[in-house]
Amino acid sequence: MTSEGSNTIQVAALGRPFRLGMLYDCRQESLVPGVTLWDSEDLMKHLGERPQSSNDFEIVASESIEGKSSALNVEASLKASFLGGLVQVEGSAKYLNDSKTSRNQARVTLKYKATTKFQELSMNHLGRGNMKHQDVFDKGLATHVVTGILYGAQAFFVFDREVSEKEDRQDIEGNLKVVINKIPLLSVEGEGSLKMKDEDTAKVDKFSCRFYGDFLLEKTPTTFQDAVQVYQSLPKLLGADGEKAVPVKVWLLPLTALDSSAAKLVREISVGLVQEAQSILEDFTELDMRCNDALSTPTAQQFPQITNKLRHFKEMCSEFKLVFQQTLAKKLPSIRGGGEEEAELAEVLKKRRSSPFNSKNLNAWMDCKEGEMDTLMSFTSMMKNTKILPSKNLLNKESLSAETIVCFVFTSLGRAEPFLSALSDYLRGGTKPDDPQHPHSHDVEKEQWYLSRETAEKMRKNAKLFRDFAEANKENQNIKFLTVGLTDETHQGSTIYLYKDGLSDSNNFEPPSKPETVAAGDINHDSVTLKVSPPRCGAENITSYSVEFCVSGEDGWQQKTEPKAEEVTVSGLRPNTEYQFRCRAVTSAGVGPAAVLSDPIKTLPCSPPGEPHVEPTSCDISVSWEKPAELGQDVQISSYVVEYAETDPAKKEEELQWKQMMSRGERGVISGLRSETRYAVRVRCDCGAAGRSKDSITVIVCTKKREFAHLPDYLKHISKMINSNPPSVYKLPLEKEDMDIYGCRRFKVGKENMRQNRTIMLLGATGSGKSTLINAMINYIVGVEWKDCFRFRLIHEDQSTSQAHSQTSEVTVYQINHQDGFRVPFSLTIIDTPGFGDTRGVARDKEITEQIRRLFTSLNGVTEIDAVCFVSQAALARLTPTQRYVFDSVLSIFGKDVEENIKMLITFADGKQPPVLEAINSAGVPCPKNELGLPVHFKFNNSALYADNRSRTCDEDSDDDGGSFDEMFWKMGAKSLERFFTALSKMTTKSLLMTQEVLKERKQLETAIEGLQPQVKAGLSKLEEIKTTNEKIKDHEAALASNENFEIEVDVIQPVKKTLTEKGVYITNCQVCSITCHYPCGIPQDNEKHGCASMDRTGKCTVCPGKCNWNVHFNQTYRWEYVQVKQKQTLQDIKSKYEKATKEKMTTQELIKRQEEAIVHLQDMMVSLMDQSARSITRLQEISLRPNPLTTPEYIDMLIEGELSEAKEGYLARVQALEAMRERAKLISKVVQQDKFAKTDEELSVERKKKKEKQNMFQRFWNNLGW
Repeated sequence: MTSEGSNTIQVAALGRPFRLGMLYDCRQESLVPGVTLWDSEDLMKHLGERPQSSNDFEIVASESIEGKSSALNVEASLKASFLGGLVQVEGSAKYLNDSKTSRNQARVTLKYKATTKFQELSMNHLGRGNMKHQDVFDKGLATHVVTGILYGAQAFFVFDREVSEKEDRQDIEGNLKVVINKIPLLSVEGEGSLKMKDEDTAKVDKFSCRFYGDFLLEKTPTTFQDAVQVYQSLPKLLGADGEKAVPVKVWLLPLTALDSSAAKLVREISVGLVQEAQSILEDFTELDMRCNDALSTPTAQQFPQITNKLRHFKEMCSEFKLVFQQTLAKKLPSIRGGGEEEAELAEVLKKRRSSPFNSKNLNAWMDCKEGEMDTLMSFTSMMKNTKILPSKNLLNKESLSAETIVCFVFTSLGRAEPFLSALSDYLRGGTKPDDPQHPHSHDVEKEQWYLSRETAEKMRKNAKLFRDFAEANKENQNIKFLTVGLTDETHQGSTIYLYKDGLSDSNNFEPPSKPETVAAGDINHDSVTLKVSPPRCGAENITSYSVEFCVSGEDGWQQKTEPKAEEVTVSGLRPNTEYQFRCRAVTSAGVGPAAVLSDPIKTLPCSPPGEPHVEPTSCDISVSWEKPAELGQDVQISSYVVEYAETDPAKKEEELQWKQMMSRGERGVISGLRSETRYAVRVRCDCGAAGRSKDSITVIVCTKKREFAHLPDYLKHISKMINSNPPSVYKLPLEKEDMDIYGCRRFKVGKENMRQNRTIMLLGATGSGKSTLINAMINYIVGVEWKDCFRFRLIHEDQSTSQAHSQTSEVTVYQINHQDGFRVPFSLTIIDTPGFGDTRGVARDKEITEQIRRLFTSLNGVTEIDAVCFVSQAALARLTPTQRYVFDSVLSIFGKDVEENIKMLITFADGKQPPVLEAINSAGVPCPKNELGLPVHFKFNNSALYADNRSRTCDEDSDDDGGSFDEMFWKMGAKSLERFFTALSKMTTKSLLMTQEVLKERKQLETAIEGLQPQVKAGLSKLEEIKTTNEKIKDHEAALASNENFEIEVDVIQPVKKTLTEKGVYITNCQVCSITCHYPCGIPQDNEKHGCASMDRTGKCTVCPGKCNWNVHFNQTYRWEYVQVKQKQTLQDIKSKYEKATKEKMTTQELIKRQEEAIVHLQDMMVSLMDQSARSITRLQEISLRPNPLTTPEYIDMLIEGELSEAKEGYLARVQALEAMRERAKLISKVVQQDKFAKTDEELSVERKKKKEKQNMFQRFWNNLGW
């Protein structure tokens, strides 16, 4: 209340129906109805009125009781009455009763106020003599009378919005205030939301609106847009003259001013006590909001125990608040009227502070309850995809819905709380302030179960185990995971229930945690051993362990089950593959979480090599092994690591001092060992960047006792002397082996062993010194020294044989098996070939080529080679045609991949650069070059190999120069051989697969060409026959027309069988085409003709015109030849052949037309035969080092010229053979020439298709003609 002067006070109307002259009791803050001091007629006569128009708006600063009271001009005394419930407000004053229900509520309130007029009673009327009802003073019903009223109206627009956790309430309220401040402007313009910006509309769309006002509205606003429209209409709602205005403020005159005996207001309530009461009520309002917020959370809704406690707490607070307000309502009038002292009110407030309902305890309990819900929420948020049940009944029902139920139970939610009991007891009068258990001093936090450190740790542990267990079994449809709040006094905080088949299995189930550690142990190419430590938790429930693995980057996990932890081996893996591993415990309820190996494990690139096979000598061990059985994808073995160590039975393998050596292949020799010593040997693969394999099985071997101090002495002992002149010469003992290859033979020296083998092939012209070089190699290899009085021969030349002929007639393979004392660390295979270009001519050279082909392609032949060695004399300044022919003949045998393995061995060399190197360069021989651009070569002078090495006495007749030169040449030769064999050991062994293909292609080409020649000859003759016949028919057309028996003579080609007279020679004839496809042929059996040189890979013949299958080809006693004979034919004979072929009658003109068509088709057949040969030639050019020199006419001409100029013995026979070869070479040249101008593949494909269609049409026609 506000006093003006010493007489009147001002009071907010608060929607109460004030009128001038009404009595008012300030003690009760109430109007006294039905009693007045003056009659209403008198009042109207003494009424004063003046206009007081105003309007204003503002945003209410605070939603507290103080802020609302200020907005309605409610002073402390009236506010106390309102708080005590003495004042019942109406209209806009109902805003005082509007409180937020949640702290998550953004609120902004807009106040509108308007005044219209002021009315008051005149002072003359207030005199005592004018009063009609004097008994008012005697009864003491009122303390004041209404003497002035300010009329107008007020309105409050309350805008509310829920705020999410992610939003800031202050920001939202600030944005709304900015927009609300624009409402008056909108109302002035009268356009409402039409003038609002989009960003302003977005800010207010989510707000709701409540209206408190002194206006009568047609529609109560609920949205911001509604509020704008109502705000616009408010001034009009007061009426044109303000007739609808209501009292907003009143002026009260104390009745003691009129009569001293009247009741009066003895004292006002002090502001401090009012503020404390206000604070108490605001605290309860705040607690109510917190309770509402808590009750609306999912956690409270999920756990009814929390809800029940919150509601009970809220109800008790409401009850206490009501009792408190009722006490205020009793105390305030009594104190104001003087019936009680103000200290009574102070005592009431004091009792509240000492009661359990003091703000500290209430807020502390609420804090604890919010903390409990936060704890529950943190745990339940961990348990994703877990259904939360509100009651035990639902748990019992759910336990029947799956085979296994795992339920996390909060066991302490429903436990009794002493504080709530204390509140209840206080309301019922059950506790007193002097009670030792009085809760106002009780520690509320101490009662909370979740604040116990031990309980909290146990809950965190259980929750994590439960969460991880649920995550691990989320794909298992037979397991359900639930959460429930139940009271279980035996387990503080939480426990886990386990149900199986609807029955309780455990009320304290502990799921297993992940294994404590999972570490990589032994890693192999197909397996990995993991070291697994048991889980820290739930070990008693574990039945087994599951190890899961998958290829890195893939999703397909596989698993292996083991009964216990420790070491687990996962097998069946792929080599050189990166795997991820994880391990988990398995229980009867489900599987535990996985412990994932942090880094992927890559299996070894390959399996270990096979168990080493060892062959010891006195100082070394030959080791061989099989390649790894399993090799990872894209893995290449770059080398092998051979490890060895001295050992004895008392030593363990890990105690040995291992040494290493590297090997490129699957064999090696460990040298420099002690005799009669035990060694451990093992091997592993080195796969470069992919890593190394595991060691192979370790084998134990003992080196042998040395039997001979000097190997040459031993060999001399077992060899046969063939020359006793100093130095004596011994023929090494050779053991012949049956190769079953015609024209080839094999000899073996020494016993077979596991030493790596190197294969060299020596080729050269007759007289190049090839045989002597081989003998020099043998003497060097076995360790013969210059001073030794003996030498060895591997090849014993027949000195009686002419040097014009090669000393070697067969291709001979010498297998020199390694022996203890060799100067080279490997066994050596020497392929000695007959000399090319001897006096027997090209026929002999062809025979040699055929021998080599058989050696390289036969089952028992040679399949790989390390060096192809050309033996040439050093002094050759240029290559004669014959010598060049030798090179080209040999090179035409090999594939291009052998080029880097070609080496030049220069014989009869001295200290100068051999001229033959330039000659080889000039001839364009393909071979590796050194830094000077010369062919890589090795120089030899074997003149001292068998020279007399006896010491001579220095007398006048002696000549020591020869001896010293011989020794010098010997040492030079040994040095050259050392360099050669060192280089040989580093060469890459080459497979002869491409060489075999070259030989096969060349054989097929030669066979095809040999078969092509008679076909082409016969075809051309047939072509000439038809042309001649056609011309004669045209010339004698008139005579033939009158006489069909008119005879004409023509040359006809006829097949003739020529009996074979040579024994042991086989042939391949086609029964369908009546043609010889291969002669001579090396295959006698008809059922093996698919291996004939005339057959391609599909078994089709490449020679006969019909390209017939191999099974219609036979070995017969004759060969087909085509001869030309003269034959007389009548027109009727010729027509009969064509009519039989076409199955229709024809005239002479039609016969001529048919013959012309036959000519065209026969020409196509000739072209087809040429195409077939061209393809073989093209393939040969792709894979061979050189073309066959005998397929080039110019080359043969050069050979013929060379033979004629040299005129050596037998040259005429050789020239005759070359002339015959020239005819075949011409045909091949034509084929090649045709291929050069060939059309594109697409054009050829179209042409072949057309020719085939045409050929099919003519096939029967030709057969009927006998072709």
